[in-house]
Amino acid sequence: MGSVVADDYVEAYQPPVHNGCELVPGAQCANMDLSGGDFSNLDLQGANFAGSNLDGSDFRHSNLRSVDFEGASLRHANLNRARMPNTHLRGADLSHASLVGVDSWSIYAQGATFDHADLTGANLEFARLSGASMQGAKLMGSNLEMAWMNKVNLIGADLRDANLQEVKMNIARLNDADMTGARIHYGNFQMAQMEGCTACPFDWE
Repeated sequence: MGSVVADDYVEAYQPPVHNGCELVPGAQCANMDLSGGDFSNLDLQGANFAGSNLDGSDFRHSNLRSVDFEGASLRHANLNRARMPNTHLRGADLSHASLVGVDSWSIYAQGATFDHADLTGANLEFARLSGASMQGAKLMGSNLEMAWMNKVNLIGADLRDANLQEVKMNIARLNDADMTGARIHYGNFQMAQMEGCTACPFDWE
């Protein structure tokens, strides 16, 4: 009898493709319309999505380590439980996105927009968020220890039970925010606006 060759019976793996973007680690998919795509449970480490339209896309549980989302639109996207350490989000728009429980240690998100996004339980330790807008964002129980948040817009944000130890919030806008139960040891709130804020460190010096 002739020998059995496994390849005769096993079809070669074909990576998923969305609108011409091959969804593999290191994918080069900048400035593309990828809105509404299913990118969940994928390894996309080091991929380039800079400037792309990813509105409404699903990135749940995906590996997004060191991915470039600079200037991308991720409005209403679902990134729950995604792994995003060292991810680049400068100038990206994540308005109304869901980022529950994301591991975003040391992300670069200067000038990004997170208005009304849900970051409940997110790990944002060492995050670079200077100049970002997080108006009305949900940050309950999030970890923002040692994050750079100078000039961040947190008007109406929910920061209850958040870890803000050693956070840098110079000139931040905390008007009408809620910081009940937040840990703020060694945080820097110099010149922050706190009108209408609940449990803000009004006596900070």
